[in-house]
Amino acid sequence: MPANFEFLQGQKEYALFANACIEAERVLAASPAMAAVGMRKALELAVKWVYSADNTITMPYKDNLQSLIHEPSFRFAMGDQTWNKLPYIIKLGNLAVHTDKSIDRSDAILSLSSLFEFIQWLDYCYGANYEERCFDEDNIPTEKVVVDEAKIKEKDSLIEQKDSEIEALRARIAAMSDRLTAAKKHNKEERKFTPGDISEFLTRKKYIDVDLKLLGWVFGDDVQEEVELFGMPNNEEKGYADYVLYGKDGLPLAIIEAKRTSKDPKTGAQQAKLYADCLEKMTGRRPMMFTTNGFETYLWDDLTSPQRKVSGVFAKSDLEKLMNRRNERQVLSEIPVDDKITDRYYQKEAIRAVCESIEEGHRKALLVMATGTGKTRTASSLTDVLSRGGYVTNTLFLADRTALVRQAKDSFKNHLPDMSLCNLLNNKDDKSARIVFSTYPTMLNSIDTARSDDGKRLFTPAHFDLIVIDEAHRSIFKKYRAIFEYFDGLLLGLTATPKDEVERNTYDFFEMENGVPTYAYDYETAVDKDHVLVPFYNIEVRTKFLEQGITYDELSEEDKERYEEDFTDEEGGMPEFIPSPELNKFIFNQATVDMVLEDLMTKGIKVAGGDRLGKTIIFAQNKKHAAYIVERFNKLYPHYHGNFARRVVCDDSYAQTIIDDFKVAEKDPHIAVSVDMLDTGIDIPELVNLLFFKRIRSKTKFWQMIGRGTRLCQDLFGDGQDKTHFVIFDYLGNFEFFRQKSGGLQGKETPSLAEAIFSKRVRLIYHLQHAAFIEEPHQAIRTELIQTVLQQINALNTELISVKLQLQYIEKYKSPDAFTSLADADKRHLITFLAPLVYMDDTDEYAKRFDNFMYGLIIAQIEGQPYYEKAKRELINVCSNLARRATIPHVKEKLELIKTIGTDEFWQDSDILGLEKVRVELRSLIKFIVDDGRKPVYTNLTDEIIEEKVREGIGPAYNFADYKLKVNRYIEENRDHIAIHKLRNNIPLTVVDYKSLEHIFTGELGTEEDYKREYQDTPFGLLVRKIAKLEYEAACFAFSEFINDQSLNRSQIVFVKKVIDYVVQNGYIENASELTKPPFDRPQSFIKLFDGSKQKRIVELVLKIKDNAVKTVG
Repeated sequence: MPANFEFLQGQKEYALFANACIEAERVLAASPAMAAVGMRKALELAVKWVYSADNTITMPYKDNLQSLIHEPSFRFAMGDQTWNKLPYIIKLGNLAVHTDKSIDRSDAILSLSSLFEFIQWLDYCYGANYEERCFDEDNIPTEKVVVDEAKIKEKDSLIEQKDSEIEALRARIAAMSDRLTAAKKHNKEERKFTPGDISEFLTRKKYIDVDLKLLGWVFGDDVQEEVELFGMPNNEEKGYADYVLYGKDGLPLAIIEAKRTSKDPKTGAQQAKLYADCLEKMTGRRPMMFTTNGFETYLWDDLTSPQRKVSGVFAKSDLEKLMNRRNERQVLSEIPVDDKITDRYYQKEAIRAVCESIEEGHRKALLVMATGTGKTRTASSLTDVLSRGGYVTNTLFLADRTALVRQAKDSFKNHLPDMSLCNLLNNKDDKSARIVFSTYPTMLNSIDTARSDDGKRLFTPAHFDLIVIDEAHRSIFKKYRAIFEYFDGLLLGLTATPKDEVERNTYDFFEMENGVPTYAYDYETAVDKDHVLVPFYNIEVRTKFLEQGITYDELSEEDKERYEEDFTDEEGGMPEFIPSPELNKFIFNQATVDMVLEDLMTKGIKVAGGDRLGKTIIFAQNKKHAAYIVERFNKLYPHYHGNFARRVVCDDSYAQTIIDDFKVAEKDPHIAVSVDMLDTGIDIPELVNLLFFKRIRSKTKFWQMIGRGTRLCQDLFGDGQDKTHFVIFDYLGNFEFFRQKSGGLQGKETPSLAEAIFSKRVRLIYHLQHAAFIEEPHQAIRTELIQTVLQQINALNTELISVKLQLQYIEKYKSPDAFTSLADADKRHLITFLAPLVYMDDTDEYAKRFDNFMYGLIIAQIEGQPYYEKAKRELINVCSNLARRATIPHVKEKLELIKTIGTDEFWQDSDILGLEKVRVELRSLIKFIVDDGRKPVYTNLTDEIIEEKVREGIGPAYNFADYKLKVNRYIEENRDHIAIHKLRNNIPLTVVDYKSLEHIFTGELGTEEDYKREYQDTPFGLLVRKIAKLEYEAACFAFSEFINDQSLNRSQIVFVKKVIDYVVQNGYIENASELTKPPFDRPQSFIKLFDGSKQKRIVELVLKIKDNAVKTVG
């Protein structure tokens, strides 16, 4: 029986790696360990072959295996299921070469099957004789050959192959790269490749076991498997932890929860948390929690920080270090800064800023300090403070040049003489020193090669507690990302680049707002300021991306660059437009999510004396969206340790336990991010905030969701302070869609599928009444379209206010006679007034999307739109995808039509009849080609608020107190409204401005009676001034002649400053006589301080500021 890799023999183009694969399989029976060494070498050669053969894959900065497989153009050339197996091959090879750990035959077989899958993928993409093959363990040769283990370990290879021979073979492949690269696209369209899945058992016993062994963990000793735990919230009150890692004291350090390789490891977080609860009760110590699928690993120490992604499970010494830190950490603000190291105020401010950031839970900090101001000195002093504060043991200082490394070491040596230091570029230095200095390439290499005295890997993932990045800039993060993905330490970026010139990607990397570092020298940042059911206040926000989608041409140059990075596919194609429905479905924009979360945290109702956001539900688009919202919340508010906001979706382990905790007023979480689980059936009186981050089109569901917050709650804000209302944040135009009152939002709503399809059907009915389409086949289509549209119109429930408001149009168009001949006005009325109301009973979303697409294609053909050519290509692509699934019976039935669509003849003769046939015949097949595993895109483009208003919703009327609150909220939320902007900046109002204010206060927010009751005869402008205040710059400008008056003495300057501060705080001074009263009468009176002319001028200026809010010009 031929061996698995025997098919490689005789294929000259595979000469570079064929023998290495064949030999690795041949020696497995004799020595699984040496086979592991051989497989790693075979993988290295095969990966290098791909780099030589494929012009679309970019060679990284370093030609080692780790760098090669992590280069994005290589990594994303294949599916995750295949790529995720490659690190295991490397790790097992490392285990065989660098340790005395035994390699089981089963370990080696898994590695061999992973290598086989990669070679199959390579052959699938580039091979001339590809056929889909399956790995068979029974095909592994059983003859035990003699192997020289010492020689193999020394050469790190099973085969004799000179470097010159390897390079010659790579050059030969590179010469064929144009042909091979061109063939790949065709091959992938015509061929089939199926990656293997790995069971949870194999995940645990292979991938994770190898990682643990490499770190020095001993199974049966400090690693116990399937540990029985008591106290779980299940019927048996028991559970079994996959792994428990123990310390020298016999107490648990960490648990590991393993999931299938195809599952998101974060789904095990709640299960791990419950296991930790049990272990804590059983042993008295709360362990840390690792969740992993063998490829991605997450760490959560919920006593100190939120869950975060790490490169792997930690070594025993590192976990003990982190465990001890729970008690050793001190309050950093109480650790004095050593004046001998840093004695300048701004250096101390920088240190304090970073310390505060760390204590808040942030793991990344960025200092922007001008050249020569002591960045390195500040870094050394910070290292000292963090060391004495119990936060840092080992530090890594990275620079991009050898000289900077040496210079930094010398500086640290002077300032921290008692700490051991090592320059990694100098082999004589002790690599286990407290502070290590290195260039990026050297450090990257040392991760793989540096060993401790006992032969274990020295630079483990948690070895360094602090990583200082000198001259932090974008190229470093792109080129050497592996360093920062591997190590788990705190990151401190140093740069001398002026803050307004620092690339946005740098801020992205340090997870900071663009232009706002942790600290900048010479830069100051000020972060400013019913009866059985309760009503809601709805805050409606429209953003450009969520409403209109993302248009490349409308982006800034900076955002265009990011867009190109994130949305260009492997073939260089890039969409010019991303429709809004794609956002939060597959595309997640950080700036939009951050803006929404920040709105919630700042404008949401607070409890606990105003210190904590009240119970909140965020309704997310899908599970990925929910996960991303929680991820971004933990990045923005890490001081909540990952407990404050939790995802609640049906697939999450023990999701119900999260809901149970959510129902308890004082218990975490306080924000539940849900897709569908919390829409109905959950009653939490303490709920005060709802946030709609998804479109809702079912009125019943919408009201069910609103009902989550309507319950009364006594003493929510303290004794006698009951819940009076709750807030609904709406970012997807739901209130506008469902509004039952006439005075609603005026704005474009992104059409639903039902609305879009209805509109296109109306347009087609209109076009098909033309003489060119008067023949029977075309009229049959028109008649069917009319019948469908009439069904939708007559199905509308006229008891609903939103429908009743359009009753005139429903009555007009509810009979077939109305469609005999549509005028332009009829078409417009149907699309404008009825399309937003209709719905479709069809549950096949993909079929509906295809309907919408095909109707658009037909209309484009009739109207001669440029979109026609693009849509034509799209349809051909759809059919190409269907053709690749010809084995599906339903697809097979339509195969003749599917094949025809790709021909020139079809498009030469294509007309409405042919295209309508395509729509009808293929609509039910689209679900077969939908890629549910579409890879999400995470980007960060500047979104733009189109409109932000506090509105009366569709709930009960507001009481008197509500009007006042609405006025305050409106002014605060619309500070850039032209009239409000003028009032804030002391710019005289026009008549138009004043009328706009009148409309807002006595039309939009309430009635004239409401205004008189609450504010009597207060002019609109003065009311706005009282609430919105006066801008400081505007006040200074008004009094500039006094500010610039060199003749004023100190007391006079202080008085003018006091007047400025007063008008800034209060918006104006009511009467000039106020200048002789407190707070202006001390220490010296207005009369005594100024002569008559100056007194008169100050009074004029004071009155003018008030007049600008009352009188109009023009």
